[in-house]
Amino acid sequence: MYKITAEEIAEKVRDLALAANMYLPEDVKSSLAAARAAEKMPQARAVYEEIIKNAELAAEKYMPICQDCGMAVIFAEFGQDLFVEGGGASDALNEGVRRAYADGYLRKSVVSDPLFARKNSGDNTPAVIHWRIEPGHSLKITVAPKGMGSENMSRIFMLKPADGVEGVVNAAVETVRAAGSNPCPPVVIGVGIGGNFETAPLAAKEALLVPCGKRNPVGFYAEMEERILNEANRLGIGPAGIGGSVTALDAHIVARPTHIAGMPVAVNLCCHALRHASGRIEGRPCNE
Repeated sequence: MYKITAEEIAEKVRDLALAANMYLPEDVKSSLAAARAAEKMPQARAVYEEIIKNAELAAEKYMPICQDCGMAVIFAEFGQDLFVEGGGASDALNEGVRRAYADGYLRKSVVSDPLFARKNSGDNTPAVIHWRIEPGHSLKITVAPKGMGSENMSRIFMLKPADGVEGVVNAAVETVRAAGSNPCPPVVIGVGIGGNFETAPLAAKEALLVPCGKRNPVGFYAEMEERILNEANRLGIGPAGIGGSVTALDAHIVARPTHIAGMPVAVNLCCHALRHASGRIEGRPCNE
């Protein structure tokens, strides 16, 4: 057996949540630069200039990229030979979020009751935590703050197998079209195919963690990604919805096994502030 401490987890999450809110990933910055170069409409190109400048200033001044610092979505890959000392693992993840949103003066947007009281929890917890048990003795943590503007524009479709490729592509492109300017384009399109009603949206969110410019390793799905991207960009929504030739920076698909009678498709949109940061804590032998 190997061990890590709850304090180590909390501090790692704190650091990752702060980094995710302040620093745009390099692949996203490269995609924004490419979009600016490809944009033919002067007004839209000017919007890209502002988006890129905003990301540069956020990093330089150590300030949030966006005023909506999002709900903290955490993917935790937990080694099965690992033991957490000094507290519960989930509590430690939430403590890290609590520290980050206080230390970084990040906007706290979580309400503890969704309908009746809607009272702010005051520290942006609880986080949305997705656990995965893996072989080994380390804990990999990915913190992905997700703003609600783009989350509100996401959708799930319970398609039939006969709907095929056309059904999936149409679902993704229609989601972008219906969203218009609301998700703060340019967007990244995450598509989850398969699973069931509960897991397809999770696959779509995982798709947003795929680096921009990286294609699905299965050629069939890689071609679908390119098609979704091209058709979304033909919508002409453009950055901030003012029109232009680049509405989406990229599209990614994560496919999961499903039932013979179904083909769930979830589309999770993210704005150009596609924030996430990852880190790993290695366990130490328990006899140390």
